[in-house]
Amino acid sequence: MLKPTRFGFGEALRDLGEEIQNLVVIGLDISSSVCVNWFAEKFPERFFSLGIAEQNAAVVAAGLALEGFIPVFSTYGVFAASRCLDQIRVSVCYNDLHVVIGGAHAGISVGPDGATHQALEDIAVMRSLPRMTVLSPCDANQTYLATRAAIKEVQGPVYVRFGREAVPNFTTLEDSFIVGKAQPLRKGKDITLVATGHMVYYALEASKALSKMGIEASVLNFHTIKPLDEETLVKEAQKTGCVLTVEEHQIYGGLGSAVAECLGQQYPVPMKIIGMPDTFGESGRPEELLIKYGLHISNIVNEAINLIKRK
Repeated sequence: MLKPTRFGFGEALRDLGEEIQNLVVIGLDISSSVCVNWFAEKFPERFFSLGIAEQNAAVVAAGLALEGFIPVFSTYGVFAASRCLDQIRVSVCYNDLHVVIGGAHAGISVGPDGATHQALEDIAVMRSLPRMTVLSPCDANQTYLATRAAIKEVQGPVYVRFGREAVPNFTTLEDSFIVGKAQPLRKGKDITLVATGHMVYYALEASKALSKMGIEASVLNFHTIKPLDEETLVKEAQKTGCVLTVEEHQIYGGLGSAVAECLGQQYPVPMKIIGMPDTFGESGRPEELLIKYGLHISNIVNEAINLIKRK
Protein backbone atom coordinates (compact mmCIF):
# COMPACT_ATOMS: atom_id res chain seq x y z
CA MET A 1 0.00 0.00 0.00
CA LEU A 2 1.30 3.44 -0.95
CA LYS A 3 0.65 6.40 1.31
CA PRO A 4 2.40 9.77 1.81
CA THR A 5 4.18 10.13 5.14
CA ARG A 6 2.64 13.59 5.53
CA PHE A 7 -0.75 11.87 5.87
CA GLY A 8 0.47 10.16 9.03
CA PHE A 9 1.44 13.55 10.46
CA GLY A 10 -1.97 15.07 9.73
CA GLU A 11 -3.89 12.06 11.03
CA ALA A 12 -1.96 12.07 14.30
CA LEU A 13 -2.67 15.77 14.90
CA ARG A 14 -6.36 15.28 14.16
CA ASP A 15 -6.61 12.35 16.58
CA LEU A 16 -4.54 13.98 19.31
CA GLY A 17 -6.80 17.03 19.22
CA GLU A 18 -9.42 14.90 20.95
CA GLU A 19 -7.01 13.72 23.64
CA ILE A 20 -5.03 16.88 24.37
CA GLN A 21 -7.11 19.99 24.98
CA ASN A 22 -4.12 22.36 25.06
CA LEU A 23 -2.77 21.18 21.69
CA VAL A 24 -2.72 24.03 19.16
CA VAL A 25 -1.60 24.05 15.53
CA ILE A 26 -0.17 26.87 13.43
CA GLY A 27 -0.64 26.87 9.65
CA LEU A 28 1.53 28.71 7.13
CA ASP A 29 -0.41 29.12 3.90
CA ILE A 30 0.36 25.54 2.86
CA SER A 31 -1.89 23.83 5.40
CA SER A 32 -3.30 21.28 2.96
CA SER A 33 0.15 20.40 1.62
CA VAL A 34 1.37 19.44 5.09
CA CYS A 35 -2.05 18.08 6.15
CA VAL A 36 -2.61 20.32 9.19
CA ASN A 37 -5.90 21.37 7.58
CA TRP A 38 -7.38 18.16 8.98
CA PHE A 39 -6.82 19.50 12.50
CA ALA A 40 -8.12 22.91 11.46
CA GLU A 41 -11.38 21.46 10.15
CA LYS A 42 -12.04 19.61 13.39
CA PHE A 43 -10.71 22.16 15.89
CA PRO A 44 -10.93 25.60 14.23
CA GLU A 45 -10.71 27.39 17.58
CA ARG A 46 -7.27 25.87 18.18
CA PHE A 47 -5.83 26.49 14.72
CA PHE A 48 -4.08 29.71 13.73
CA SER A 49 -3.19 30.58 10.14
CA LEU A 50 -0.27 33.02 9.96
CA GLY A 51 0.24 33.09 6.21
CA ILE A 52 3.71 33.05 4.67
CA ALA A 53 5.57 33.96 7.86
CA GLU A 54 7.76 31.10 9.04
CA GLN A 55 9.91 33.19 11.40
CA ASN A 56 6.79 34.59 13.02
CA ALA A 57 5.36 31.08 13.44
CA ALA A 58 8.38 29.95 15.44
CA VAL A 59 8.13 32.94 17.76
CA VAL A 60 4.35 32.60 18.18
CA ALA A 61 4.81 28.89 18.93
CA ALA A 62 7.37 29.75 21.59
CA GLY A 63 4.97 32.22 23.17
CA LEU A 64 2.15 29.67 23.19
CA ALA A 65 4.44 27.09 24.81
CA LEU A 66 5.34 29.59 27.55
CA GLU A 67 1.62 30.03 28.20
CA GLY A 68 1.06 26.31 28.76
CA PHE A 69 -0.03 25.17 25.30
CA ILE A 70 1.57 22.44 23.17
CA PRO A 71 2.11 24.19 19.83
CA VAL A 72 2.78 22.48 16.52
CA PHE A 73 3.72 24.27 13.34
CA SER A 74 4.55 22.74 10.01
CA THR A 75 6.04 23.97 6.78
CA TYR A 76 8.38 22.63 4.13
CA GLY A 77 11.61 21.37 5.69
CA VAL A 78 13.74 23.82 3.70
CA PHE A 79 11.89 26.72 5.32
CA ALA A 80 11.72 25.23 8.81
CA ALA A 81 15.44 24.46 8.93
CA SER A 82 16.75 27.54 7.16
CA ARG A 83 14.33 30.45 6.99
CA CYS A 84 13.40 30.47 10.68
CA LEU A 85 16.57 28.93 12.11
CA ASP A 86 17.40 31.95 14.28
CA GLN A 87 13.95 31.99 15.85
CA ILE A 88 13.98 28.25 16.49
CA ARG A 89 17.45 28.43 17.99
CA VAL A 90 16.88 31.41 20.28
CA SER A 91 13.15 31.43 21.04
CA VAL A 92 12.49 27.67 21.11
CA CYS A 93 15.68 25.73 21.84
CA TYR A 94 17.39 28.24 24.13
CA ASN A 95 14.27 28.24 26.30
CA ASP A 96 13.90 24.44 26.01
CA LEU A 97 10.26 24.77 24.99
CA HIS A 98 8.04 21.91 23.94
CA VAL A 99 7.38 23.04 20.38
CA VAL A 100 6.84 20.41 17.67
CA ILE A 101 8.00 21.33 14.16
CA GLY A 102 6.82 19.37 11.15
CA GLY A 103 9.43 19.47 8.37
CA ALA A 104 7.55 18.43 5.24
CA HIS A 105 8.64 17.67 1.68
CA ALA A 106 11.94 16.20 2.82
CA GLY A 107 14.51 14.67 0.49
CA ILE A 108 15.05 14.49 -3.26
CA SER A 109 11.84 12.48 -3.71
CA VAL A 110 9.84 15.72 -3.46
CA GLY A 111 10.38 15.54 -7.21
CA PRO A 112 8.94 18.24 -9.52
CA ASP A 113 9.13 21.09 -6.98
CA GLY A 114 12.89 21.15 -7.58
CA ALA A 115 15.97 22.26 -5.68
CA THR A 116 14.41 25.15 -3.77
CA HIS A 117 11.85 22.90 -2.11
CA GLN A 118 13.83 19.69 -1.58
CA ALA A 119 14.96 19.61 2.07
CA LEU A 120 18.45 18.11 1.94
CA GLU A 121 20.22 19.94 4.76
CA ASP A 122 17.56 19.98 7.47
CA ILE A 123 18.84 17.03 9.52
CA ALA A 124 22.28 18.63 9.75
CA VAL A 125 20.80 21.95 10.87
CA MET A 126 18.31 20.58 13.37
CA ARG A 127 20.54 18.01 15.03
CA SER A 128 23.16 20.69 15.66
CA LEU A 129 20.75 22.64 17.86
CA PRO A 130 21.04 22.00 21.62
CA ARG A 131 17.99 20.30 23.19
CA MET A 132 16.40 19.47 19.81
CA THR A 133 15.08 15.95 19.22
CA VAL A 134 15.12 14.90 15.54
CA LEU A 135 12.72 12.24 14.23
CA SER A 136 12.73 10.84 10.69
CA PRO A 137 10.08 8.10 10.36
CA CYS A 138 10.08 5.68 7.42
CA ASP A 139 6.43 5.54 6.31
CA ALA A 140 2.96 6.93 7.04
CA ASN A 141 2.19 4.59 9.93
CA GLN A 142 5.48 5.35 11.62
CA THR A 143 5.01 9.08 11.02
CA TYR A 144 1.73 8.78 12.90
CA LEU A 145 3.51 7.11 15.82
CA ALA A 146 6.42 9.56 15.70
CA THR A 147 4.09 12.55 15.79
CA ARG A 148 2.23 11.14 18.79
CA ALA A 149 5.52 10.49 20.56
CA ALA A 150 6.81 13.98 19.74
CA ILE A 151 3.74 15.54 21.33
CA LYS A 152 3.08 13.17 24.23
CA GLU A 153 6.49 11.83 25.25
CA VAL A 154 9.24 14.33 24.46
CA GLN A 155 9.62 17.31 26.79
CA GLY A 156 11.62 19.83 24.72
CA PRO A 157 11.68 20.94 21.07
CA VAL A 158 11.13 18.28 18.39
CA TYR A 159 11.63 18.23 14.63
CA VAL A 160 9.63 15.59 12.74
CA ARG A 161 10.79 15.05 9.16
CA PHE A 162 8.48 13.59 6.50
CA GLY A 163 7.94 13.53 2.75
CA ARG A 164 5.47 14.47 0.07
CA GLU A 165 5.03 11.53 -2.32
CA ALA A 166 3.16 8.30 -1.65
CA VAL A 167 5.60 5.60 -0.52
CA PRO A 168 5.23 1.97 0.66
CA ASN A 169 3.48 1.88 4.03
CA PHE A 170 5.11 -1.28 5.34
CA THR A 171 5.10 -0.88 9.14
CA THR A 172 2.03 -1.14 11.38
CA LEU A 173 0.47 1.10 13.98
CA GLU A 174 0.99 -1.71 16.48
CA ASP A 175 4.78 -1.56 16.08
CA SER A 176 6.84 -0.26 18.97
CA PHE A 177 8.09 3.30 18.58
CA ILE A 178 10.60 4.42 21.18
CA VAL A 179 12.26 7.79 20.76
CA GLY A 180 16.03 7.28 20.71
CA LYS A 181 15.85 3.55 19.96
CA ALA A 182 16.61 2.13 16.50
CA GLN A 183 14.19 -0.37 14.96
CA PRO A 184 15.81 -3.61 13.77
CA LEU A 185 14.09 -4.82 10.60
CA ARG A 186 16.38 -7.58 9.37
CA LYS A 187 19.22 -9.62 10.86
CA GLY A 188 22.47 -10.33 9.03
CA LYS A 189 26.13 -11.11 9.64
CA ASP A 190 27.97 -9.57 6.68
CA ILE A 191 27.07 -5.88 6.69
CA THR A 192 24.76 -3.45 8.49
CA LEU A 193 22.53 -1.13 6.46
CA VAL A 194 21.53 1.92 8.51
CA ALA A 195 18.75 3.97 6.94
CA THR A 196 16.23 6.66 7.78
CA GLY A 197 13.06 8.07 6.26
CA HIS A 198 11.98 6.84 2.84
CA MET A 199 15.33 5.14 2.35
CA VAL A 200 14.49 2.45 4.91
CA TYR A 201 12.29 0.65 2.39
CA TYR A 202 15.03 0.83 -0.23
CA ALA A 203 17.54 -0.56 2.25
CA LEU A 204 15.20 -3.46 2.96
CA GLU A 205 14.81 -4.20 -0.73
CA ALA A 206 18.58 -4.00 -1.19
CA SER A 207 19.06 -6.49 1.64
CA LYS A 208 16.75 -8.92 -0.15
CA ALA A 209 18.75 -8.53 -3.36
CA LEU A 210 22.00 -9.08 -1.45
CA SER A 211 20.58 -12.20 0.17
CA LYS A 212 20.12 -13.74 -3.29
CA MET A 213 23.87 -13.19 -3.76
CA GLY A 214 24.69 -14.98 -0.52
CA ILE A 215 25.23 -11.76 1.46
CA GLU A 216 23.21 -11.35 4.64
CA ALA A 217 22.67 -7.72 5.62
CA SER A 218 21.22 -6.37 8.84
CA VAL A 219 18.83 -3.45 8.37
CA LEU A 220 18.33 -0.83 11.07
CA ASN A 221 15.70 1.89 10.84
CA PHE A 222 17.06 4.95 12.62
CA HIS A 223 13.78 6.85 12.94
CA THR A 224 15.48 8.93 15.63
CA ILE A 225 18.53 10.84 14.45
CA LYS A 226 18.96 12.65 17.75
CA PRO A 227 19.38 11.23 20.31
CA LEU A 228 21.20 8.51 18.35
CA ASP A 229 20.93 4.90 19.50
CA GLU A 230 24.67 4.46 19.94
CA GLU A 231 24.37 1.21 21.89
CA THR A 232 22.56 -0.63 19.10
CA LEU A 233 24.83 0.88 16.46
CA VAL A 234 28.05 -0.23 18.17
CA LYS A 235 26.70 -3.74 18.75
CA GLU A 236 25.83 -4.03 15.06
CA ALA A 237 29.26 -2.79 14.02
CA GLN A 238 30.87 -5.37 16.27
CA LYS A 239 28.71 -8.10 14.75
CA THR A 240 29.01 -7.34 11.03
CA GLY A 241 32.26 -5.36 10.81
CA CYS A 242 31.05 -2.70 8.35
CA VAL A 243 28.25 -0.14 8.16
CA LEU A 244 26.55 1.46 5.15
CA THR A 245 24.25 4.44 5.80
CA VAL A 246 21.49 5.56 3.42
CA GLU A 247 19.54 8.83 3.57
CA GLU A 248 17.75 11.41 1.42
CA HIS A 249 20.02 14.17 2.69
CA GLN A 250 23.41 15.68 2.00
CA ILE A 251 26.31 13.36 2.82
CA TYR A 252 27.52 16.02 5.24
CA GLY A 253 25.88 16.50 8.62
CA GLY A 254 23.04 13.97 8.39
CA LEU A 255 22.53 10.40 9.55
CA GLY A 256 25.81 9.23 8.04
CA SER A 257 27.75 11.91 9.87
CA ALA A 258 26.04 11.03 13.15
CA VAL A 259 26.91 7.36 12.66
CA ALA A 260 30.52 8.21 11.76
CA GLU A 261 30.85 10.40 14.86
CA CYS A 262 29.68 7.53 17.04
CA LEU A 263 31.71 4.73 15.46
CA GLY A 264 34.81 6.87 15.04
CA GLN A 265 34.93 7.35 18.78
CA GLN A 266 33.64 4.01 20.01
CA TYR A 267 34.24 1.25 17.44
CA PRO A 268 35.78 2.23 14.09
CA VAL A 269 34.85 -0.05 11.19
CA PRO A 270 34.80 0.41 7.40
CA MET A 271 31.75 2.49 6.50
CA LYS A 272 30.21 4.33 3.59
CA ILE A 273 27.68 7.17 3.48
CA ILE A 274 25.09 7.15 0.69
CA GLY A 275 23.26 10.43 0.28
CA MET A 276 23.16 13.54 -1.88
CA PRO A 277 26.76 14.04 -3.11
CA ASP A 278 27.23 17.67 -2.04
CA THR A 279 24.88 19.01 -4.68
CA PHE A 280 21.45 20.56 -5.00
CA GLY A 281 18.60 18.54 -6.45
CA GLU A 282 16.52 19.34 -9.51
CA SER A 283 13.03 18.96 -10.88
CA GLY A 284 12.05 15.47 -12.03
CA ARG A 285 10.11 12.37 -11.19
CA PRO A 286 11.03 11.03 -7.72
CA GLU A 287 12.19 7.64 -9.00
CA GLU A 288 14.32 9.23 -11.73
CA LEU A 289 15.99 11.52 -9.21
CA LEU A 290 16.71 8.70 -6.79
CA ILE A 291 18.42 6.76 -9.57
CA LYS A 292 20.38 9.75 -10.84
CA TYR A 293 21.77 10.63 -7.42
CA GLY A 294 22.66 7.10 -6.37
CA LEU A 295 19.87 6.52 -3.88
CA HIS A 296 18.20 3.59 -5.59
CA ILE A 297 18.32 -0.09 -4.69
CA SER A 298 20.94 -1.08 -7.29
CA ASN A 299 23.44 1.49 -6.03
CA ILE A 300 22.90 0.44 -2.40
CA VAL A 301 23.64 -3.15 -3.44
CA ASN A 302 26.80 -2.18 -5.33
CA GLU A 303 28.11 0.00 -2.51
CA ALA A 304 27.42 -2.79 0.00
CA ILE A 305 29.42 -5.29 -2.04
CA ASN A 306 32.34 -2.85 -2.36
CA LEU A 307 32.25 -2.05 1.35
CA ILE A 308 32.37 -5.71 2.37
CA LYS A 309 35.57 -6.06 0.35
CA ARG A 310 37.20 -3.49 2.63
CA LYS A 311 36.69 -5.56 5.77
